[in-house]
Amino acid sequence: MGLYKRLFKQTAIYGLATVLPRMFSFLLVPLYTDLLPKAEYGKVSVIFAYMIFINVFLAYGMETAFFRFFNKESDKKAVLETSMVSIFWTTISFLFIALLFRDSLAAWSGIDSQYISYTIWILALDALVIIPFSKLRAYQKPMVYAAIKIGNVLVNLILSLLFLLYIPMLIEANPYGFLSSIYVDNFQIGYIFLANIIASLLTFVALFPDYVYLNWKIDTNLWKRMMRYGMPIMVAGIAFAINEQFDKILLSKLLPANIAEDEVGVYSACYKLGLFMVLYRTAYTLGIEPFFFSHAADKNAPQTYAMVTKYFVIFGSFILLAVIVFADLFKLLMIRDSSYWVAMKVVPLIILANFFLGIYTNLSVWYKLIDKTYIGAYISIVGAIITLVLNFLLIPTMSYYGSAIATIAAYGSMMFISYYLGNKYYPIPYDLKKIGGYLSLSIFFSAVSFYGFRENYYVGISLLIAFLYFIYHNEKEMLMKILKK
Repeated sequence: MGLYKRLFKQTAIYGLATVLPRMFSFLLVPLYTDLLPKAEYGKVSVIFAYMIFINVFLAYGMETAFFRFFNKESDKKAVLETSMVSIFWTTISFLFIALLFRDSLAAWSGIDSQYISYTIWILALDALVIIPFSKLRAYQKPMVYAAIKIGNVLVNLILSLLFLLYIPMLIEANPYGFLSSIYVDNFQIGYIFLANIIASLLTFVALFPDYVYLNWKIDTNLWKRMMRYGMPIMVAGIAFAINEQFDKILLSKLLPANIAEDEVGVYSACYKLGLFMVLYRTAYTLGIEPFFFSHAADKNAPQTYAMVTKYFVIFGSFILLAVIVFADLFKLLMIRDSSYWVAMKVVPLIILANFFLGIYTNLSVWYKLIDKTYIGAYISIVGAIITLVLNFLLIPTMSYYGSAIATIAAYGSMMFISYYLGNKYYPIPYDLKKIGGYLSLSIFFSAVSFYGFRENYYVGISLLIAFLYFIYHNEKEMLMKILKK
C-alpha cells in the first residue's frame, strides 16, 4: 500500500499543478469565444496546433530519455548536464534559423509574420525549461513544480484579462487618456500571444538558476545513447501531435474557404469540454512515468502496473460518465456564445478518445522499460495514418464530426495494438474482466444519457449513482483499505 499511497500523493500534487492551470485557462475559453468571432478563434486554434508540432521537434524525446537514464545511470549529474546543454543549443539554433526565415514561414502557413515571430519566441522559451521541469520531477519536488506551472498560467490569465477586457473598458470610459494612445485596436490575437510570451519569459527566469549553476559539458557517449532512446519518442510525439492537433489544420485546408475558419472555431471550442479527461490523463501521466521507471527492477512490478491500470480505468470511467452527463451545464460556463454549440455532438467522442489515450499510456509502459521505444513510434505512426486517412475521407462530407471519429478510431486502435504487443513482449496480469466491465458500463451509460436523455438530469444522476454503486460493490475491500490508510 505504501507504493500506491506515494503514487497517489505525487499524482495529486502534479494533478494540482495540471488542474489549476487548466482551470485558469478554462476562463480564457469564454473570454476568447465572447470577444473573438468564430473565424478568429479558429485562426488562433490553428496557430496553437502548429505550435504543438514544433514543441515535439524541440524536445526530440529528451524529456523521457532524461527520466530513463536518470534512474538507470550512476552518474546522474552527467545525465542532467548532457540533456540540458543539448536542449539549450538546439533551441538557440532553432530560434536563430526560425527568426531568419519567419517571412517564408508566414507565406507558407498563411499566418501573419508578426504572429509567427511571437510563436517562435514562445516555443523557444518553453523548450528551454523542459529539462529544468523534468529535474524537479526527478528530484521529487512536486510543490515547486506546481508553483511555477500555476504561476505561468496565472500570469497568462491576468494579462489576457488586462489586454482583452480591462484596458478596453478603461479606454471606453476615458477615450482621450494615455492608454488609448498606446493600445492597438483590432489586435486581440496579438495580445493573446503577447500574454503567452510574458508568461513563458517569467517561467524561464524562475528556472534560470539551473543554467547559471550548470557545468556546460556533454558526455558524448551518453548523449548518443540518450538520442537513440529519444528519437523514437520524438517520432511517437509527432504522431501524437497529428492525432491530437492535425484535424484542426486539415479542417482549415479541406473545407471551403468561406466556412473553414468558422468550423475550426466551433470544433475547437467544444473540443475544450474534453478538458476534464485531459486533466485526469495528464496529471496521472506526470506522476506515473517516474513511478514506472523507479520501480522497474521490483520483482512484483508487473502486478503493481496491473493494479495501477485497473484503478486508472475505474476513476477514468467515472469521469467519462460524469462529464458527459453534465456536458450541457459545462458548456454554459465555458462557451457562453450559443453559436459555438452546434459542435456539441463531438464532445462524447472527444472525451472517450482522450480516455483511450490515457489507457494507452498505461499499456505502453512495457516498451519504455525494455528500451524498445521504436515500437511505440510504430504504434503511434499507425494511429497517425488512421487519423490522416479518416480525416481526408470524412472531413469533406462530415466536417468536424469526421475529425472526432478519426480521433477516437486512432486512439482506440493504438490502445488495442499496445495491449496485444505488450502481452507478447512484457506480460502484465491485467484484470481484463473488471477493466472491460467498468469501461463498457461507463460507455453504455454515457450513450444512454447523452443520446437518449440529454439534459434530463434525473436520469443522468441516477446513472452516475448506479455506476458508483457498481464500483463500491466490486472494489469494497480495497476501497476500505485505502480509506483506513
